[in-house]
Amino acid sequence: MAGKSVTTIEGLSADSSHPLQKAWLAEQVPQCGYCQSGQIMSAADLLKQNPKPTRAQIVAHMSTNICRCGTYQRIVRAVERATREA
Repeated sequence: MAGKSVTTIEGLSADSSHPLQKAWLAEQVPQCGYCQSGQIMSAADLLKQNPKPTRAQIVAHMSTNICRCGTYQRIVRAVERATREA
């Protein structure tokens, strides 16, 4: 990782004001919390590459993350909300 930077979920914003963090709460995505950091960081990667993805693009990108609670619809809605509020 020499010469590279890594952003963690805490690095998105110090006060949880990042659009994804706010959308996650608004859509009540978390249940157990096991996958949430990975889900949000994957969504952040998507929005960095494509600030206005389609629903199909969101679903495809997020399909590599497993949520054992099955909150996939809420995750997609949260990413969609973040794109509108960014």
